[in-house]
Amino acid sequence: MNLILFGPPGAGKGTQSKRLVEQRGFVQLSTGDMLRAARASGSELGKRVAKIMDEGGLVSDSIVIDLIAEQLDVCAGAPGFIFDGFPRTLGQAEALDALLESRGEKVNLVIRMRVDDARLLERITKRFEEQGRADDNPATFARRLERYYEDTAPLVPLYAERGVLIEIDGMGSIEAVSGEIDAALKQSV
Repeated sequence: MNLILFGPPGAGKGTQSKRLVEQRGFVQLSTGDMLRAARASGSELGKRVAKIMDEGGLVSDSIVIDLIAEQLDVCAGAPGFIFDGFPRTLGQAEALDALLESRGEKVNLVIRMRVDDARLLERITKRFEEQGRADDNPATFARRLERYYEDTAPLVPLYAERGVLIEIDGMGSIEAVSGEIDAALKQSV
């Protein structure tokens, strides 16, 4: 199972992914987590990633694809993969399709978590205050949210045409969102 979770930053993709990892043994491929790990490493790549993230930009597709391919190899044989925060653009979707196709696989399900932007900003501001993540400060978040809608909006009809897109309310409680995701997974089997 190859599952994509769509939603703007702070929509709860990470929270829901962790639940699916614990309950179903899926492997979460969070580009955000992979990029934060690269950033924390202090490597030359990590320094480049840090600069881009601090400015609210997006890291190049080639870096992200390389990180994902590496994790697919490391976790070969897992019951499923959750693509969290990827793809964000049509180019990334094509690259992911090519990567999966080279392995005899495809995207099985895309779950889009719909959110209210004003409430989401409140959620992110709270996370910034509690965790201090530099990419969550309100100004950077506003740029990230704008980029999400600009770049990711074209992917919705792409996956809808393929018949693999299901939309859920991402503003509900963690349990309510989990229930909707579980129902979507049952539907896609």
